[in-house]
Amino acid sequence: MYRISRNMTAKILIVYYSLHGSTKMLANEIALGVESTGCESVIRTVPKVLSELKTETSSNNADLPMTTKDDLMTCDALILGSPCRFGNSAASIKFFLDSTSDIWLSGKLSGKPFGLFTSTSTLHGGQETTLLSMALPLIHHGMLWVGLPATIPAFKNTKTGGSYYGATHVHTDWNQTLSKEEKIFANELGKRVAQIAIKLKH
Repeated sequence: MYRISRNMTAKILIVYYSLHGSTKMLANEIALGVESTGCESVIRTVPKVLSELKTETSSNNADLPMTTKDDLMTCDALILGSPCRFGNSAASIKFFLDSTSDIWLSGKLSGKPFGLFTSTSTLHGGQETTLLSMALPLIHHGMLWVGLPATIPAFKNTKTGGSYYGATHVHTDWNQTLSKEEKIFANELGKRVAQIAIKLKH
């Protein structure tokens, strides 16, 4: 079995957009999973897109700094999150990813692992297609997708979020905070990405 030494660590960048707080809850739980491995979690947000060519200078997450291209180039792994928008990622996430062509040309993200997370307000609201939409540009960057295995016991019990593609949350009147299973999936995603980042780095 591969053993991780206490002095082996990695910098895990968690970038998300959250309008009402559901995606933020997942991000915070993922960070706990990252930190449980001894790795550093760096949480960032992105600006709200007002129109096709304009963004606000702040987001609904005023307590967080905006992510930068330097954050991307210096991280050892990326965990990206967005609420679902008609089965797709939010414009704020896509706007940021569309600005990374120079990083793609440099290959700075190639070979680094990534994970994904999302939230919807309906049980069948396009969670997996949203995760897929975020995966595509990261695969173009040469990054390595880390999902969640079916061996996680919570998959047998969940009646809320959870996907092999990444951590998810269903925000409804009967599930306004993260369910027990959703917390497990988010925590496990953070752990898995961090552990794989350590292996690849060292």
